[in-house]
Amino acid sequence: MSLRVFLVDDHGLFRAGVRAELGTSVEVVGEAGEVGDAVAGIVRTRPDVVLLDVHLPGGGGPGVLTGVRDAWPAEDPAGPPRFLALSVSDAADDVISVIRAGARGYVTKTIGGTELVAAVRRVADGDAVFSPRLAGFVLDAFSGALPVPADPELDQLTPREKEVLRHIARGYTYKEVAARLHLSVKTVETHVSAVLRKLQLSNRYELTAWANERRML
Repeated sequence: MSLRVFLVDDHGLFRAGVRAELGTSVEVVGEAGEVGDAVAGIVRTRPDVVLLDVHLPGGGGPGVLTGVRDAWPAEDPAGPPRFLALSVSDAADDVISVIRAGARGYVTKTIGGTELVAAVRRVADGDAVFSPRLAGFVLDAFSGALPVPADPELDQLTPREKEVLRHIARGYTYKEVAARLHLSVKTVETHVSAVLRKLQLSNRYELTAWANERRML
């Protein structure tokens, strides 16, 4: 029987590309672009594996993992699906946060279609799967040999400010960010002003460069 996969990424074009790469090797049973829709869709369709982006409106990849775990029917003996993070970011804090939340693996978006299908199958079988350069520091972090990297500047920001920052840095307008995060435009403007002040930046172009340096896009 074909593996059932659910896609979670806030870029529809990327989800379409993943569908094409997976081809007929698996059955894609649903997709979502934000945390709330993802949790509802995963609980409804009950896939074998969830391909999960790390940066999402409404709480990020860890928010999906937590939401599914809390919403999963207690009477289901199989339990929640297995999660494989698929992200453009290879930053240590992103990897560690989603693995701590319960993902079984983490691969970057440079992975090829054949390798992605193989990774999905391995995760479905219970294996832990990582892109080669990520595995070492993940193991070190969980063994206590490597502290989770700290970023004093980033740590100044609230979770909501980080979400707004990420969307602005990706090129969304204030109006688009407001719609995606279910905020008012005025609230988005207030968050951006706070981010610029805390980071001592002058405009959204400097903000985008700052976010890009930290692989937040």
